Formats: sequence, structure tokens, C-alpha cells
Amino acid sequence: MARYDNINEIKPNIDGKGLRIGIAMSRFNMEVCEGLLSAAVAALVKAGVSEKDVVIATAPGALELPLILKKMAESGKFDGLVALGAVIRGDTYHFEIVSNEMAAGITRATLDSGVPIANGVLTTNTDHQATSRMTEKGREAALCAIEMARLLKVL
Repeated sequence: MARYDNINEIKPNIDGKGLRIGIAMSRFNMEVCEGLLSAAVAALVKAGVSEKDVVIATAPGALELPLILKKMAESGKFDGLVALGAVIRGDTYHFEIVSNEMAAGITRATLDSGVPIANGVLTTNTDHQATSRMTEKGREAALCAIEMARLLKVL
């Protein structure tokens, strides 16, 4: 990114101290979801978020995540939210419906509420792709939620 001497640039901040973070996690494809959750929580704690300031709510599947996230955002209890889940392609069109509607719902929840929601829901073709990406995706989503919460506080 270019730097400009006379322009006020807001720099990324991933200091989680004092932030309250909510996590909404799907229970479908639980092995992958647990991997995402473990990585996300570890990243939050490493960034300074206190374990007592992390709340985890689970849903049956990815399509239910937007409603949980909307309610969490409306509660006023969270500075940022993380969506975690795994939608793995099968033999039917259901994959596209779940992936697209889940992502649109998460986007709508964050825009309607003004609370940042990091989308850490994997959408993959195979179980192997999901398990190989779960740790990095969980970590990235957690850090994204922190960074966006800090950015919105500055803006």
C-alpha cells in the first residue's frame, strides 16, 4: 500500500484487549467446525481477547447462522462477530443454495446491524479441502473480526 505524508491513514489494528467477540458456529460437518473454532479461539486469545469476553452459539447448519448473528449483533453485547461452518459440495444443487444464501444472510446481518461479522464459513468441494483449510480460515476470521471492530471504533 502506498504511503502518503500528508494523508491521515488508519492503520490495521489487531489488538483484541477489551473487545467482546461472539462466535456463531454451525454443527453440520462438526469435525471441520471444531477445527475452525479451535483456531479462531486461539487467535482471539493470542490477540488479547479475554476468554470471558468470547461467547459461542451453535446452530444446526450454515443456513441458520445469519439469524443467530443478527440476534447477536442486535443485542449490543459484541464488538465483532465470527461466523464458522463448513459447506462441502455433494451431488445435488443444495450446495449452491446453502453457500449463496448463507453468505448473503451474513452480509445482510452485518450491513443492517453495523456490527462487523467475519465470514469464516468454508465452502469446499471435498472434505480434504475443508480439513486442510480449517485452521487458517478460523484464525483469519478471528483476526478479521478484531481488525474490523477496531476500525469501526476509529471511524
